[in-house]
Amino acid sequence: MSVAANIALEEISDRPCCRPDPSGEIEVSVVIPCLNEARSIGACVDRALAALGSEGVRGEVVVSDNGSTDGSVEIAREHGARVVHAPVKGCGSASRVGIEAAQGEFIVLGDADGSHDFSEIPRFVAKWREGYEFVVGNRFRGEIKRGAMRWHHRLIGTPALSCVLNLFFRSGVGDINCGMRGLTKQVFNRLDLRTTGFEFCSESVIKAAKVGARMTEVPITVWPDQRDRAPHLRSFHDGWRHLRYIMLCAPNWLFLLPGSLLMAFGIGIAVWLLPGGRVAGRVGLDIHTMALAMMLALLGMHIISIGLFVKVFSYTENLARNQRTLEAWLKRVKLEHGLLLGAILTVGGFTGDAVLFSQWAGAGFGTLHAVRAVFFSSLSLFLGVEILFSSIFLSMLGIDRETYIGK
Repeated sequence: MSVAANIALEEISDRPCCRPDPSGEIEVSVVIPCLNEARSIGACVDRALAALGSEGVRGEVVVSDNGSTDGSVEIAREHGARVVHAPVKGCGSASRVGIEAAQGEFIVLGDADGSHDFSEIPRFVAKWREGYEFVVGNRFRGEIKRGAMRWHHRLIGTPALSCVLNLFFRSGVGDINCGMRGLTKQVFNRLDLRTTGFEFCSESVIKAAKVGARMTEVPITVWPDQRDRAPHLRSFHDGWRHLRYIMLCAPNWLFLLPGSLLMAFGIGIAVWLLPGGRVAGRVGLDIHTMALAMMLALLGMHIISIGLFVKVFSYTENLARNQRTLEAWLKRVKLEHGLLLGAILTVGGFTGDAVLFSQWAGAGFGTLHAVRAVFFSSLSLFLGVEILFSSIFLSMLGIDRETYIGK
């Protein structure tokens, strides 16, 4: 922003109407996570207070300090903010502590580096008054000033992550990484947010979508930050943390669907080739294809097992909310069901292999003609063993939160 605009905002923020009214109930809290932002934190607090005052909103500014050593805390207090301390490092940790300390019904989050224009707070408040519970800023629908956003963030990282998240969770949010957002205190209490880093942005959107919060977006302007050092954000490291969390919350897409397709395809081909060789077009398919199909089926079963581990772990640790299908499944399926299915497949496969081995031994260990039957029996044996041990491990994962499979 121009020097004149900054001076004007500083003058506005000194007016009494721009300070929160201590005698009234606070409606809106502006939470600003901060780590060594002495160059910009004062102006951010001033702009936030000026925006609240211009709309006649009873509000406060809460600076959630994450261990600053450059005087940011003192500057924030001098400019009228209430400072709380987040001992665990990370943007997500600082955001959570700030929101927990906020007294307002509606909380607006914004960065302390000067990139967010806090004069746009009324846009978020207006959406809240319309009945929305979760409001996300969208930089792409607003304005991205020159030098405000790295090209790979603007063209690749954020669009790709937003696309993946919307594919899995249908949130309708086009800029999931935008740090300027608003949510009600009631919704925040329902989300049970856990992450400590920048993946906090993804987690809050995913969980808000899962609990059915009324969500919308508002266009915002993003400015070049005012730091004289490298940003806290590490593109690839933090981008991977976002993607990793999204995948953790979407085991159906990442594990169960591809695993089920692989296993169904493998078993189907194995059954199809059990009577003998087949011809597909001009290609002859025989025991080599059957061996490959067997490996695909086993790989699919293993991927499904991992997917179930992730689903139960995410549920027991409250990383994924609103898992009604999983809850119903956990109430119906017991450990004994998995053990019984695994035992049937294991015993059947082992018996088949034992009989075939006995016949082969009786023939003097010559040419093994029943290769197809050996493959099929072995497939049953291996799948059974996988199901047995996976069922036991799933039960162990659920003990902490009373989701024990087998009660």
